[in-house]
Amino acid sequence: QGQLVESGGGSVQAGGSLRLSCEASAYTVCDMGWSRQAPGKERAFVSSIYTDAPTAYADSVKGRFTISRDNAKNTVYLQMNSLKPEDTAMYYCRRRCVKGSAWDWGRGTQVTVSS
Repeated sequence: QGQLVESGGGSVQAGGSLRLSCEASAYTVCDMGWSRQAPGKERAFVSSIYTDAPTAYADSVKGRFTISRDNAKNTVYLQMNSLKPEDTAMYYCRRRCVKGSAWDWGRGTQVTVSS
């Protein structure tokens, strides 16, 4: 199903913003989303954008993060505002083109938020 390539990570101060991008090769309109993994913690759900359902967000990011997609560019975005130090993590893009199948994953992009 092709690759997922994340970009847009970096280091910001608390209160700042970043926009992550995930470009998908061999793209078709699929369920996509973002998860994150902080040091010493398990990978956790952040947000999903579905082909046939409303977008979903983890409670910890609701009102601060927005997921969107540009089908013409084969890209999904995660706009992150009002960043907090606890948002520091490796952020992974994921895609699922067949309902009920396993998600495909990108290699991740690091986000670091300093206080």
